[in-house]
Order: sequence, then structure tokens, then C-alpha cells
Amino acid sequence: MKLSRRAVIGSGATMLAGTAMRPFTGFAQPAGRAYTPEMFGAVGDGRTNDSTAFAKLATAVSMNGGGIIELRRTTYLLAAQLPNGARSPYHYEPFKLLEFTGCRKPLIIRGNGARLRCAAGLRYGVFDAAGAPAQTQMPYFGPGLATPYRFLVKAENCTGGVEISDLELDGNLPGLLIGGQYGDTGRQIPAIGLALINNDCSEMIRNVHSHHHAQDGFYIDGIDREPIRERLFWECRSEYNARQGCSIVGGSGYLFERCRFNHTGRSTISSAPAAGVDIEAEGGKRNRGFRFLDCEFSNNVGCGMVADTGDSADASFTGCTFIGTTNWAVWPNKPGFRFHRCRLIGASARAFGDNDPARATQFHGCTFIDDPKLTPGGKVYGGTNKDHPLFDLAESVNVLFNRCTFLATRSAVMPWSTNAIYVDCTMSQARKVQSFPRGTWRGRNLLNGAIELGASRIQGQVILNGQPRR
Repeated sequence: MKLSRRAVIGSGATMLAGTAMRPFTGFAQPAGRAYTPEMFGAVGDGRTNDSTAFAKLATAVSMNGGGIIELRRTTYLLAAQLPNGARSPYHYEPFKLLEFTGCRKPLIIRGNGARLRCAAGLRYGVFDAAGAPAQTQMPYFGPGLATPYRFLVKAENCTGGVEISDLELDGNLPGLLIGGQYGDTGRQIPAIGLALINNDCSEMIRNVHSHHHAQDGFYIDGIDREPIRERLFWECRSEYNARQGCSIVGGSGYLFERCRFNHTGRSTISSAPAAGVDIEAEGGKRNRGFRFLDCEFSNNVGCGMVADTGDSADASFTGCTFIGTTNWAVWPNKPGFRFHRCRLIGASARAFGDNDPARATQFHGCTFIDDPKLTPGGKVYGGTNKDHPLFDLAESVNVLFNRCTFLATRSAVMPWSTNAIYVDCTMSQARKVQSFPRGTWRGRNLLNGAIELGASRIQGQVILNGQPRR
């Protein structure tokens, strides 16, 4: 992720009928042996640090090639640091926790309502050798790092299947000691709730609440070919994390259903992009075929959803809500992104345009609105354009709005565009400032307000303030 991109972005619905508990077809082989953290000495009283027991548990399960982990409905206090003195790059090395590698049999974690909570008083950021916060000049890639954990839970290079359910991952960000910044901007140091890395198998994540992590709530770096079995996040929440609700840096075929990616950067620290979801392929990988059903992306310091770098394409959003309070609702600057029956509150920008209409961003049956009654705290982001268009499309070509509704009830105006395609749309603008939704108009379109179509190509019917426009 480039500094310029982070700096630019950082500055700135209903449930499908009939869905109850998400079905899962199961694994190709039996899960095998069962484990509990208490077998390795965990207390689980919310006061005793159980890091050593959880590390032993993860080692045993990985050596066995998988297994079932049963947790109690209690709080397990985790995370510890090992001072390294002059050793680089970490002055405070994190303790490994539930990190599983190479499980060839199913890896199943049944949380049963358990909470894994990071211990208070640990360091995160850059510190000097004496343990004091360091004042770093950015960008900074030197020594002195500290983090309470790299991952609370990580599954990597597994082939037998991964299932994690009914679990709370609490990074306890307000309880950490914060040091200097690291990386290109912010604090780009691992402190992640749940990471899925290069697993060539089914992945089922159900009812996991990952919050207040110093970096990301969820992190996906998957294989970039079509999966053999399903990859599903169902009814998961990622909130109040410092950098990302969910980072997707590689993979394909993931389905997110009834998930929430809210309030990124709204705790004690924030690191760009600070998005709800960032679809950003890294390391030569591809991102393809992501689906979001009935998900929410609300009140993030950065964009609700951003896709801007790497080989990313082909994501769909159905029945989702995007709420931009201090930044863009969506920033879908990659090919093949589709939005169906979504609600976008606040301004959006950088829809991908292309001479091939099939590659350009498309919106079908979506509503764009600036009503502050629909946002947390009554804030609505208006964008960087002084006229506050609901969508700033710049010169994007062939971006499609099909059967969409635009309601500018307060300070916003209609989209700023030159080459968009509008089909059977409705627009209503209360503000008297002139707006310019120019492009190609097809079907029957009803427009009300101070709207100027300029050199638009009218190939259907446009009724502007009660008068036909030709």
C-alpha cells in the first residue's frame, strides 16, 4: 500500500428472506481429538494470564494436525511480551498465542461464548531501549517495535478445514501503552484478531466479534484460485479496530453474510486506511469473487469499503448499507464491482470506469442519500468537492446507475459526472446549487432540483422539473 494512496483515502439491507442459521456441509474427514485450554493449565478467570497455556494448546493441536478446541463461556486473559533489549526489530517481542500451522485434519474452535482478552499495560508502537515511547519521524522502518500479540488467532497453510464459532476477540486497545509510529503512516505493526493465511480448504467463521485491536479485526491472505469448499463469514462483527475492520490482501470466493465492519479508527488510535473493509491484493496475489450480503460498513475513519491497489476485481454487494460520517461511503476503484439494492449514506468517490462497460462499476436499485438521521451522531460526509456531490465520478467512463434513487435532502447535490450511464433513475435535490450529473440517459428518468445535464446524451426520456428534456 503506497503512502500517497493511504494519505488520500485517510483524509478524507435487509436480510435475504429465509436465511436462519447458515448451513455448512462439513469437512471431508473427522475432526479428531478434542482439547481444552484447561488441559494445559489455563484458569480462565479473567485475571490470570493464560498465554502459556494457550501457546501449548496451539502447539499440541498443530502437531496433531488438527482437532477440536472447546472453550468455556468465560474470559481468558492473554498476551505477554518478552523484552529483547538491543535485538532488532522488536524491543518487546510478542508471545505466540493461538497460532495454528499446517493442519491437515479439521481445525475447529468452538468458542461457546468465550472471550479472549488482551492483558492491559502492554506496549504497542515504537519504544526506546528504556521502554519509553519513541518519537519517530515518518516514514520510519527502524528498530524498537512492540506489540502485545501478532494474532490472537491464526490459521495458516491448513488443508483439513477451519471452523471458528461463537467467540469474542478483544484487543483491549484502550488498555495498551501506545508508542511511536511505524511504517509509511500510522502504526503498521501486526496486532490482529483473526488471520486466515493460505488455507487450501473450507473456512467457516460464525458469530465472531473481533474488536479494539491495534491493527485489524480480520485479516485474509488466502490462496487466489477458486476454493474446493466454501469460505464463509456469517454474522461476524469487527468494530473499533485501529487500521481495518477486515483486510483482504489475497484470496477468492469468500462470502460475508450479515457481517458488520464499523467504527474503525474510533478508539484510542487510528492508522490509515482505517476502512471498514479494504480489498487490496498484495505480494503478487489476486483478489477475486468476494460477495457481501446484508452487511454494514458504518462510521469508519476511512472509507466504508475501499478497493484501490493491487490485482483486485469482481466483488459484489447485495442489500448492504454504507455510512460515511467523516470519509467516503465507498471507493470502488477496481474492475467488476457490483452493488445491488444497497443504501449509501454520505458521499462516495472513485468508481472504476472503463471503455468496456462490463468492467466498469455498476449500481442496480441502489439509494444514495445524505440524511443525517440515518447516521451515528448525525454526521454525513460531503466529500472534498466544495459542492458536495453524492458521488464524485470525475472522468470515470461507463459507470452504470440502473434504477437508482438519489435523495439530496440537505447539503449534498447530485453526482458530478461526465460519462456515467443513468437508466430509469430518480433524482431529487433540495439545495439550490447547480449539480452536473452528465452522461448518457436511457429509459425513463425523473429529476427535480437545480440540475444541469450539459452535453449529456439523452437516449430515452428525461423529465427535469416537470419538463421533458431533449
